[in-house]
Amino acid sequence: MRAGILLRVWDHQTGRIARLASGLVDALLPPLCLSCRVPVDRQGTLCAECWKQVDFLGPPHCACCGLPFSFEMPEASLCASCVASPPPYRRLRAATRYSDISRRLILGYKHGDQLHMTPALAGWLDRAGAELLEEADLIVPVPLHRWRLLGRRYNQAALLALALGQRRGIPVATDALLRTRRTRSQGGLRRRQRLTNLAGAIIVPEARRALVAGRRVLLIDDVVTTGATVEACSRALLKAGAAQVGVLALARVFTAEN
Repeated sequence: MRAGILLRVWDHQTGRIARLASGLVDALLPPLCLSCRVPVDRQGTLCAECWKQVDFLGPPHCACCGLPFSFEMPEASLCASCVASPPPYRRLRAATRYSDISRRLILGYKHGDQLHMTPALAGWLDRAGAELLEEADLIVPVPLHRWRLLGRRYNQAALLALALGQRRGIPVATDALLRTRRTRSQGGLRRRQRLTNLAGAIIVPEARRALVAGRRVLLIDDVVTTGATVEACSRALLKAGAAQVGVLALARVFTAEN
């Protein structure tokens, strides 16, 4: 009982310290919009004008891949693509449509060292993937090849996975997936070319197979374009014995191919 009281006091004190630290940061570094950098009321937010430009995704959508429907449909409805060729993952959800503002935010986060955006972007993922997070046993990020990671210095999907894991109390395995070779950039490639480019390039290392086996895995990515990368990762996880795979991304590109 005494230990419990001490823990509650400690939690209260650390909460106070965190609030004081946050207030100090706001005083020294006035909060700015994550996109246009105009002043806002708190750290990690968008101004009203930028917020209006973000196209957050939600129902009605395909029960499997999350493709938006233009009219109301029964909750379990599937899009034509998922009916014709079911993907290896159970469900895919994305927080936003890939638009001018989401592109600017994600590229800044991915290539511009704007790591202060991690809590805000993880919050977007948390809301978009609430159902997927509730059933997940393990969170795994889409991997970068070691040479690309060396050049970029961090894997943005791994940072988001770690932030989500901390928010939800779910284990995270940043090394559960491995890129065995450096593939050419997926940018500009069509879906079939992307699938060919990734063939055999993503695996679960032997040392991590036991961690994945039997788990309901949630795969984290920044942007889903044709879905080739998350499908390759999902197949690797299922091959290693994962019970199921869900996919959660910050943004999704919608094209004629998907």
